[in-house]
Amino acid sequence: MAKLILTQEVTGLGTAGDVVEVKNGYARNYLLPRGFALAWSRGGEKQVESIRAARKARAVASLADAQALAAKLASTPVQIKVKTGESGRLFGTVKTDDVATAVSAAGLGSIDKRTLELPGHIKSTGTYQATVRLHEDVSATIDLQVVPL
Repeated sequence: MAKLILTQEVTGLGTAGDVVEVKNGYARNYLLPRGFALAWSRGGEKQVESIRAARKARAVASLADAQALAAKLASTPVQIKVKTGESGRLFGTVKTDDVATAVSAAGLGSIDKRTLELPGHIKSTGTYQATVRLHEDVSATIDLQVVPL
């Protein structure tokens, strides 16, 4: 098991500043190369405190903004236009990047694609719901309307 310090939020694992233990392969092949975590060391405890302090400062300032954005996202459906075949099947899938781009194009604000959770692979037209984590305490549900071009 590898002991790591998370530098940003990882779904199902923790938030920035948390010290976690994960399997060596997960740490070596996923978390460390993508910059989601740092190897834990005795000097790393100082980093943990600075990461947590920065996270708290951002959290207090952004809680009101996150609640306002959540209300906007919940009230307005987001339309995603994609190429489809005759039967309504997509050429590919709708990705989190596509959803984030559609949200900003609709004028609802900007969201990070890493905070989006899709209900699965979206491979056909229709209506779907996605969840976005805007803050530790605030998450919103986005109504997605996948329509052909």
